[in-house]
Amino acid sequence: MRQLYEGFKKTVVAAGICICCLGLTACGKKEAQQAVEQETVQMQENETVGKQAADGADDLKNAEADKETENRGTEHDADTQSSTDAASEVNEKDAAAEQKSMENGDYILARPSQNGALSVKGTQLVDEKGQAVQLRGTSTHGIAWFPDFVNQDAVTQLSKDWGANLFRIAMYTDENGGYCTDGDKENLKTLVTDGVEYAKQADMYVIVDWHILHDSNPLTHKAEALQFFREMTEKLKGEKHVLYEICNEPNSGCSWEDIKTYANEVIPVIRENAPEAVILVGTPTWSQEIEKPQNDPITGYDNIMYTLHFYAATHKEDLRSKMVNAVEAGTPVFVSEYGLCDASGNGGNDLGQAQSWIDTMDQHGISYAVWSFCNKEETSALIASSCRKTSGFTREDLSESGKWIMDMLHTVKTEDGSTQTVVDSKDKTQNQNNGSGVSERTEADETEGKTGTDVSEKRLNSGNLSVDAKLTGSWESEGRTFYQYQLTITNNGEADVSSWEISLQFSDTITLSDGWNGEYQADGSTLTIHSLDYNSEIEKGASTADVGFIVSAAGTLEIE
Repeated sequence: MRQLYEGFKKTVVAAGICICCLGLTACGKKEAQQAVEQETVQMQENETVGKQAADGADDLKNAEADKETENRGTEHDADTQSSTDAASEVNEKDAAAEQKSMENGDYILARPSQNGALSVKGTQLVDEKGQAVQLRGTSTHGIAWFPDFVNQDAVTQLSKDWGANLFRIAMYTDENGGYCTDGDKENLKTLVTDGVEYAKQADMYVIVDWHILHDSNPLTHKAEALQFFREMTEKLKGEKHVLYEICNEPNSGCSWEDIKTYANEVIPVIRENAPEAVILVGTPTWSQEIEKPQNDPITGYDNIMYTLHFYAATHKEDLRSKMVNAVEAGTPVFVSEYGLCDASGNGGNDLGQAQSWIDTMDQHGISYAVWSFCNKEETSALIASSCRKTSGFTREDLSESGKWIMDMLHTVKTEDGSTQTVVDSKDKTQNQNNGSGVSERTEADETEGKTGTDVSEKRLNSGNLSVDAKLTGSWESEGRTFYQYQLTITNNGEADVSSWEISLQFSDTITLSDGWNGEYQADGSTLTIHSLDYNSEIEKGASTADVGFIVSAAGTLEIE
């Protein structure tokens, strides 16, 4: 089902262009950028030189024999050179504009074609120019069970339609069908290398993930890991877009000492063929004890990062604080797996906590990959279980998790802290006419019908409290438009407050879909929010955040 990517066919070019390029070089002029390769076309011996020039396809030797053709070719190529220079200038401007649009706050959303090989500087991923970058994308489920989702069309859609710049390939090691148990090793390795190539063609970075889980301790299958990474890095030698994750989620008593022992054997093997590739190292307790490498890092190697995994409905402020503390202490952190639901992968989504995690990771430039790109019948799957497609997904083909993730990946932070929706202009028409009956969000959708108010963030006053209401996402479903807001409530008074209540007035009747860190009541176009026990007290000059909600309306909605 999967086919190797076919290279571009060589294009026949006029012999006069080649002569002109030589002439320009002799004159000391800048060489024209070569966009295509020359291919000599066999012509019949009795054709005249004039016929050769008209056809523009004879070989260089015959073209040199005709002075008139050479002169005409030189004049023509001078015009071509001018046009090429002009086009090059336009392309440079377009590339600069594209690079600027591909930023998320302080961090560039890197693409291999623009940013090259990545490395680690301090706590941050950086590109070949030393610029701080961020990767945001998706992980497969186990490729032994969901191989059909590793295909070129699907990966390209993640890149172009969703805005992802990272694809993680999860190869289980110990479960049924795992690489180290009864799995087809050759087929699994082919899936990995195919996925790496698909990511390259989609201009995405890719993680090769040695996905330990049931085996708990990476030392269990150390010998197989050494063989796998030696063979895989040999095959992928020179591929600048590849990162290696050497142990997904150590668990069940696996110690940091065990992980370090394993890493100190695997890393040198990877370094034999990939001397500068970024390597991700898992941490104890399903990659949650990020304080372990903070206090006892692996030494002797560059370009090492440590993974933290979370599921938003289970892991909340405590684990987020551990992550932030680790980064502030100098630990390079990479969230190579997360979900919107609980840690089982199949509980209810907590979109409020998920947004808090995204905001925190974006603030610190932490890269992340969501679990998982498949149609498994569980909450964390991004594709609806009823969907039988393996590419060409419309919005209605996505699960709740998939819709939220696609919307989030479309949204980036701007310099002033507000949000902006970024959609590839080539995809706007396709999205609006995808046959699903649901139009995708575009930047125009974000501002249509507004009356000069920046709806991405608005400040309101309620007595001594000020409320910053930030619109973090909006989408359409079943004829209604949904709006997700994040609130920061600040006490501007001269005394502490022991509880709080705020009312938000909207421009139309609302329906409350979800709310977090508050008690919510919707009545017509008014939403009233009461504090809870744990966030009721706000000291003077202090704020409480992580308060948020999702409401929907029949049409365009504003906070008045």
